[in-house]
Amino acid sequence: MGKSDLELLIGDNESIVWRGKPDFKCFVLESIFNPMLFFALIWGGVDFTILGLALKAPMESNDGSPFSVAAFLLVFFALHLMPVWMYLGGVIFSVLEYKHTEYIITDKAIYVSSGKFTINTEMKPFTDLSHINIHRGVFDQMIGVGDVITECNHTSYSGNSHSSSHRHGISLCDLRDYAHVFEIVKKLQTDIYSDTMFPNDMRPQENHGYNTTYKGF
Repeated sequence: MGKSDLELLIGDNESIVWRGKPDFKCFVLESIFNPMLFFALIWGGVDFTILGLALKAPMESNDGSPFSVAAFLLVFFALHLMPVWMYLGGVIFSVLEYKHTEYIITDKAIYVSSGKFTINTEMKPFTDLSHINIHRGVFDQMIGVGDVITECNHTSYSGNSHSSSHRHGISLCDLRDYAHVFEIVKKLQTDIYSDTMFPNDMRPQENHGYNTTYKGF
């Protein structure tokens, strides 16, 4: 079996330290109970109430056929309920998104794949990461999982000397072993940052600059 799209991003000089997927139960629950749920319930409740009352009322079209009016109402509300169908589609296709979601941590970077119909892959080297946090929402605490969230805090410069900062990091969500993953990411980020700041042989004997082979994994 060939490598996945995510594995193809990994360089030959990298070693996989950890790989995994989100917890399926929490992943689906968060897809169901998202901010769109309240809007979809209100929208659907109003539309189905109006449709039910309209279908119960006497209906007769110009040609004397009641079915043409009923058909028009069904088609109209089928289109008008598009926000509800979009919400339900998101929940149903969350299973497909789960299939495409995978996380890999190497000794140099974090890799993430995601997507429903298309597969998106992303990589962040540890040299870009400045902050690491653990986030546990309501469902995370109920199920016993957590999110490991990383942030960047770098400044980039354009040709006209204008600078801009960005904080976009990378997130590993709904992990059963979130505490263990947090420790891995924290250790690697700290070690590689130290190597980048102090790339010389005054470091410990096993640590001759950025090309260090990290121990303990």
